[in-house]
Amino acid sequence: MSVKVKEMPLLERPRERLINYGVDCLSDEELLAIILKSGTKNMSVKDLSAYILSLFKGIENLKNINYWEMMKIKGIGEAKACTLVALSEISRRVNRKVPILKGEKLNNSQKVFDFYKNKIDNFQEHFYCVYLDASKKVIEEKLLFIGTANYSLVHPRDVFKEAYLINATGVICVHNHPSGEVKPSREDINITIKLKEVGMIMGITLVDHVIIGDDKYYSFLENGKI
Repeated sequence: MSVKVKEMPLLERPRERLINYGVDCLSDEELLAIILKSGTKNMSVKDLSAYILSLFKGIENLKNINYWEMMKIKGIGEAKACTLVALSEISRRVNRKVPILKGEKLNNSQKVFDFYKNKIDNFQEHFYCVYLDASKKVIEEKLLFIGTANYSLVHPRDVFKEAYLINATGVICVHNHPSGEVKPSREDINITIKLKEVGMIMGITLVDHVIIGDDKYYSFLENGKI
């Protein structure tokens, strides 16, 4: 039988654990339980939290939930659905405003993916450029384009104009595929070829072009395409 939070020993309740031990000590299930506040007639809030996390296969996958998706879950009403969707959107907006650390060394594609997978949402295509010095340390990043779900328009002059102005010697391009599929399209391949060619003329290396999808990525560098 499901144990209600109010029936648990005081110091085992999620809210009390947060107050007494700090938020870092809480599990994903406990954090979600605090947000949901209450469970259902037959399910405690902790059990409801565990159920939601199992449905989405982890808390990281709650970042792209929508209202109608949440309303299909037994035990989630309008108030809980709105709360969770609002929290998800706050998280996305916070991540989008976090700049990549200047001076950080980006020497592999996994690092690029780890940063941008949470920064870029999956509803529109975003095209970022990360400008590097000779040691592959970040000088600056720039969002060059936000487009529709299946179309992107980026010109090499926009990429290298910024690189020239800040004396960058290398650039990493990053964009997402809202479909979740990371296989490069013909347009992706063509723009990568053009960027590499223009970069060689200007003495600025196209270090990598990373495509991000659903918790995966494609690197032109790793696949020997640059």
